[in-house]
Amino acid sequence: MAKDDDNDLKLFLRAFDDRIAEIALWLRDFVWDLYPECNELIYDGPAALAFGWTPSERTSDVFSTIAIYNNECVQFGFYKGSLLADPEKLLEGKGKQYRFIRVTEIAGFPIEGAKELLHEAYINSLSTAKGVERAARGTTTVRFISQKKRRPKPNKTP
Repeated sequence: MAKDDDNDLKLFLRAFDDRIAEIALWLRDFVWDLYPECNELIYDGPAALAFGWTPSERTSDVFSTIAIYNNECVQFGFYKGSLLADPEKLLEGKGKQYRFIRVTEIAGFPIEGAKELLHEAYINSLSTAKGVERAARGTTTVRFISQKKRRPKPNKTP
C-alpha cells in the first residue's frame, strides 16, 4: 500500500525540523485515508519538498499538495485552488492558480473545511484528468530529486 511506502519521503524530510516532518506526515496520512485510490507524486526540488495526489499518474492532474520550504510551516495546497469555493476563507495565496492552508501545528488544522476543499479539488481534477481509467491505483512515485537544494540545515544526524 502506498501509504506505507514512505522511506524516500522520510529521508527527504530529514532536512527539516521534527515538528515540520510530523505535520507533513500527519497531513499525508489525512489525504491517503480519504483518497487511497489516488497516486502520490514526490518532488524533492531545489526550493521545496513537495508531494501531491492525482487520480491519474500525471502531474497536471494533481489536486492536492503538501509543500515544505522551511522550518516555519507546511503548505497544504491545491493546484487550481483559485477555482475552489472556500466558504470558510481558509486558503492563502494570490497567484493565478495555487492556493494553500498554512499549517504550523496539527491541533489547529481545519479538518472539516480541508475535507470539503479536497473533495471539490478532487472532483475538479477528475473533470479534466486524462488516463484515469488506465492509471495505477494507490501508488507512490518519486518523480524528481534535485541535486542542488536550498534547505534549512539538517537537525538530524544521518
